[in-house]
Amino acid sequence: MDGTAALVAVVVLTVFFDYTNGFHDAANAIASAVSTRALPLRTALVLAAVMNLAGALLSTGIAATVAKGIIDVPAGPGALTVVLAALVGAIAWNLVTWYFGLPSSSSHSLIGGMVGAALAAASTVHWTGIVEKVLVPMVASPLLGLVLGYAAMVAVLWLLRRRNPHRSGRVFRRLQIVSASALALGHGLQDAQKGMGVLVLALIAAGKQSTFSVPLWVTLVCAGALSLGTCSGGMRIMRTLGRRVFPLDPPHGFVAESVGASVLYLTAFAVKAPISTTHVITAAVMGVGATRRLSAVRWGIARDIVLGWVLTFPAAAGVAALAFWLLSALG
Repeated sequence: MDGTAALVAVVVLTVFFDYTNGFHDAANAIASAVSTRALPLRTALVLAAVMNLAGALLSTGIAATVAKGIIDVPAGPGALTVVLAALVGAIAWNLVTWYFGLPSSSSHSLIGGMVGAALAAASTVHWTGIVEKVLVPMVASPLLGLVLGYAAMVAVLWLLRRRNPHRSGRVFRRLQIVSASALALGHGLQDAQKGMGVLVLALIAAGKQSTFSVPLWVTLVCAGALSLGTCSGGMRIMRTLGRRVFPLDPPHGFVAESVGASVLYLTAFAVKAPISTTHVITAAVMGVGATRRLSAVRWGIARDIVLGWVLTFPAAAGVAALAFWLLSALG
C-alpha cells in the first residue's frame, strides 16, 4: 500500500473509530437521564451529539498527549501500517464490547491498540508516559468518581431529608437536562481528541506536517464522526448503565452525571490525560447507588464491567499486533 492510500485508510478508519466511539459511549451521557424519564431517548441523543461536537472544539491538549506521549512510529513506509493496525485493534474491541453490552473504554482500546502495534513493529513505546498519563488516571479517575459520587449523594440526601420526595424528583428531573449536557460536553472534550491525536500522528508519519498541532479539519472530522455515532445511540450499553448497575432516580442521576462531568473537565484541562468517560460515569453511578445500601448496587454486573476494563488493554493490543503482522505480510 503506497503512502497516500495508507493515509486515506487511516483517515477513514479514524472516522469509523470515532463513530463507533460515539454509539458505544452514547450511554455515558444520557443513560441516566433517559432511565429517569428526564429526557426522551431521541431528544437525549440529539442533545448529547450537539454537546459532543461543542466539547471537541474546546481543547487539543489530550490530542497532543496521544500523538506524542504513547508511541513513536518507525521511519519509512511501515509507519502508517502501525497506525492502521492500532485502529483495527481499537475498533475490533469496541464492536465486541458493544455486542455484549459491556461499557468498556474506547480510550483504552485505542491506547492498547497503539501499544500492541508498536510492539509488533519493534517501535518505541513510551512506558513512562503510559504509566503517568494512562494507567494512573485509569485507576484514579473511577476511584475519584466513586468517592465523589458517594460523598455528593450523601450531601444531597441530607439537604433533601425534609423535602417532599415527589416535588424534589420533579426538580432534579429538570436539573438532569443540565447535568446530562455537561457530561456530554465532557465526553466530547475527552473522546474526540483521541482520534485527533491518531490523525496527527499519521500526518507526521506521512511527512505531511512536522509539529503536533491539530489542524482544524482534523478537529471537525473527528468531532463530526463522534457526534454522528452518538446520534446512532447505544441501547445495549444504555440498559447496563441506566438500569442494571443501579436503578437510578432523578436525584441519583443528577449527582452521578455532575460528578462524572467534573472529573472529565479536571483531567482534560489540568492533567491532559485521556481517561475513560465510561469508567468515570459507571463508578459515579456505583457511588451514588451505594448510599441507598450496598446491596442496591448489582455488584455482579459491576464485576463483569471491571473484567471488561481489565481485558480492554491487552485484548486491543493483541488484535492490533495481529493486524500489523497481516498488513505487513500483505505489503
